[in-house]
Amino acid sequence: MATWHEYLRDEGRPPAWPYQIQFGQEQLIETDVLVIGGGISGCWAAIAAARQGVRVALVEKGDVKRSGSGGPGCDHWCNAPANPLSRVDPDEWAVHMADRTYCNGIGLQIQNREDFDTLLEMEQMGGKIRDTEDEFLGAEGRDDETKFMISPRYGTIHSYLPDPHMGEPGFNPPEKRNNVVIRVWGNTFKPVLKKECKRLGVQVFDRVMGTSLLNENGKQGARVIGATGLNGRTGEFLIFRAKAVILATAGAGSMWLMSMEHGGYSNMHSRNINGDGSVMAWKAGAELTMMESTGVVGIATGLKHKWYTGAGDASYENVPLVDAKGRRLPYPIQGWEDAGAMVPAPGTQEKVREAIMRGEYELPFYGDWPAMAEVERRATWNLMLTEESTTRIMIKTMNEAGFDINKDLQLSYKFIEGNSLPQWGSGGSGGLVVDWNLKTTVDGLYAVGTQMFCPEDHSYAAATGRYGGRKAAASVKDAGEFELNRDQIEAEKKRIFAPTGRDRGIEWKELHNGLSRAMQYFVSEYKTETLLKMGLEEIERLEAEAVPQLIAHDPHKLMRSIEDLSMMEYAKVIIHASLARKSSNPRMGFNRIDYPEYNQEEWEKFLTIKLVDDKVETGYLPPRYWGDMKQQYEAYNKDYTGVYAPGN
Repeated sequence: MATWHEYLRDEGRPPAWPYQIQFGQEQLIETDVLVIGGGISGCWAAIAAARQGVRVALVEKGDVKRSGSGGPGCDHWCNAPANPLSRVDPDEWAVHMADRTYCNGIGLQIQNREDFDTLLEMEQMGGKIRDTEDEFLGAEGRDDETKFMISPRYGTIHSYLPDPHMGEPGFNPPEKRNNVVIRVWGNTFKPVLKKECKRLGVQVFDRVMGTSLLNENGKQGARVIGATGLNGRTGEFLIFRAKAVILATAGAGSMWLMSMEHGGYSNMHSRNINGDGSVMAWKAGAELTMMESTGVVGIATGLKHKWYTGAGDASYENVPLVDAKGRRLPYPIQGWEDAGAMVPAPGTQEKVREAIMRGEYELPFYGDWPAMAEVERRATWNLMLTEESTTRIMIKTMNEAGFDINKDLQLSYKFIEGNSLPQWGSGGSGGLVVDWNLKTTVDGLYAVGTQMFCPEDHSYAAATGRYGGRKAAASVKDAGEFELNRDQIEAEKKRIFAPTGRDRGIEWKELHNGLSRAMQYFVSEYKTETLLKMGLEEIERLEAEAVPQLIAHDPHKLMRSIEDLSMMEYAKVIIHASLARKSSNPRMGFNRIDYPEYNQEEWEKFLTIKLVDDKVETGYLPPRYWGDMKQQYEAYNKDYTGVYAPGN
């Protein structure tokens, strides 16, 4: 197969667009529940809703079979305390998680109560969750009766408090493990989810990007009664009329970085994540929170490695580290201090940093694969890293290059790539405010997975998607019929197809780069009111001067152009929220130089932000607005059946 450059050299021109272009041609789809975003949470929402006997349509920018951040796979099924090997109570573990971080207590309770049920359901569909072939007999954490592979990396059961010095780096003593994290073959998951959607009669619209939500009477803040979409291959304009809409598109990933030569941007998530759903909800009048905490590790460099790029982080599980002289590091810097930890705790990393400065260790560090037991090497390399979405391609490349886990060391990028500490601690990220039905502040609109504020991981997306799907489906049974507002549709159509009517101008990459520069300069690690307002002015200048020059001659470029517009709006929301926070918070990595002190009262509440008649309004929610997590969950789920259902 020729490369792009070889094709241009040999043919002398780019290939013709392979699909019939139908810019602006309309298609109307009638459904009961519309799910926008076909990643992990979106698939589960569609499946759960369809099982309630309602009509369901699923819109996905890519191909549902492998789309989304979890599309290529996952290796940990985190926070499943209802599994038979668990040593903690699901309700208590949910409270423990809620106490340790800025969080979404509603989502955490759902995850801890229903996560294991979701995993068993995945197995029934055909996903692999056990070592059924006895490939890893003898591995730490493997249970011979159930054949579950419990992760040995995480947690202590005593008082649910982290203890980073419980044992040798890489392991917790078996008697102290909480057993809430299960190793899984996540590469098998996404294909069976799409297959199940199709089996249940879900209308799957691959290669369709959601562009806007439709309100009753076209009024911002009124009930959501549908959405519009763009086919990224044909340019067709789709109009969906629905009794309930579920957003499952996640946050925005690449506002700060645009470097195609260096892989695009420093982000562990899907390239298609651009804040589309959050911006649609924002324009429809829904309330968001934690938007000031949205950020990216390795900001402004384009070269910073993200998680999963070298021994010492996340899926590398129990790989011990040695320094350049072969000296073993005594600190467990893989970060197993708690279930779901992705990177080493800042305190742990700082101890290592201080030891480096004292000359006790010499950089660089290496993952010492040969020092591991043979079965542990295989379990980490062939299961954890091969099943995880962001490391699968790395392992394939290293295998092809001749890397041998039985004799080779693996370079760790820790402490040699610049800022090795995350730019925020255990803070959450921005998203939509939801209630115990996962309904947003606008009727008819639901949010699941990482579309919500302060989300967690793959299993969180699955469990909350499954939950939100059945809640949305239940709501449509009492919903009436609503007429779409043609003026609202025409305004969106005009916005979407404006770049197709120009012969000359700028393309999406240029606009993306301009936004990234504005965010790097003015909305970076350190913030002041002056800088933030300069950032807002720069984005508004881009909207006034650059957006009217945006051109797109094929549907793919049009889709990327609309993504740029979403990111620009998302960036403005972040700036408005950051301006409203008059206090710094080191734990969140939120540094207001003009308000350097941490004000506990200021941060013990959720800052909310929404559009009312196209004007920005901010407000506050109490820190635990969801109430008693166990009581509220059981009150809203009296009819739920499962391993840890109410009453069990």
